[in-house]
Amino acid sequence: MTAHWYTPAGLHTASAALPVEGRLPAFDGASGWLNSSPLTPGDLRGKVVLVNFWTYTCINWLRQLPYLRAWTEKYGGQGLVVVGVHTPEFAFEHEADNVRRAVKDCRIEYPVATDNDYEVWRAFDNYFWPALYFADAQGHIRHHHFGEGEYQRSEMVVQQLLAEAGSDVDRALVSPDPRGIEAAADWASLRTPETYTGYERVVGFASPGGMRPDRAHVYAAPEQLGLNEWALSGRWTAEAQSSRNDGADGRIAYRFQARDVHLVMGPAAPGTAVRYRVLLDGQPPGSAHGGDVDDQGQGSVVDQRLHQLIRQPGSVAERTFEIIFFDPGAQVYAFTFG
Repeated sequence: MTAHWYTPAGLHTASAALPVEGRLPAFDGASGWLNSSPLTPGDLRGKVVLVNFWTYTCINWLRQLPYLRAWTEKYGGQGLVVVGVHTPEFAFEHEADNVRRAVKDCRIEYPVATDNDYEVWRAFDNYFWPALYFADAQGHIRHHHFGEGEYQRSEMVVQQLLAEAGSDVDRALVSPDPRGIEAAADWASLRTPETYTGYERVVGFASPGGMRPDRAHVYAAPEQLGLNEWALSGRWTAEAQSSRNDGADGRIAYRFQARDVHLVMGPAAPGTAVRYRVLLDGQPPGSAHGGDVDDQGQGSVVDQRLHQLIRQPGSVAERTFEIIFFDPGAQVYAFTFG
């Protein structure tokens, strides 16, 4: 995603004097709201406001989410209002039902503004998923953070702004226990970057002849892939944001180094299902399977979302991932790793 990964920077102490970075913009440009009626400046007057820009397929945001939930639970009664601003990256993330399902599946209870036209994004002059903006009770932005990490510092900023507003704040820090797809990345072993499968931002593509934009083509994979190279095989149509398999037995192979492999994908036709199988170095993943497949690597694409396909339990080294689609109609957007 134009989302990026960020290495956590460790524990810092919140400054005694947080600078004023500007006024908190209004949310007038939001295209809709979930979990709340539209929030106005009047509704937020006297509140400490934490604004979180997200898009629901972003792995970096998913790993940040346990802290947003924990801060909402701990500080919501002390004057903190968390506002999620869902600004979509991929076309399917504009669809209200998809966002509504993500809010439910992710157990988000704080207000969410949907920002399909990027009006709120532009009002904040924002460029990142995820992004945090911290505003004091007078409506001044006092701190911001882009990407994952620095959770302790972010929480201490929240505590400081609440204390300035007169709250008696418990200074103990939250300790969420992220599981599954929300668990922090294994940064020490991660050597493979986020990779898009549409031709607009394609890198590392190794099928002979390159990508053929906007037309069906039968691709082949080379005999060997180098680290961070990937290839299509079978009949595919490469589009600007994604690649779609047009026949049974469409495959993607990727040479990677990471604990986790995720793939943003969905059925090209809503309401359909596409069966697939995942292999690791040519074998079923066994105990290295992710949350969306079984130990034989079997899974099915029914929703447009991020799927966790591999989570390795042991040491991490270069390996070859392969996904085989048994039905046509899988729309594949981006690989992310952790």
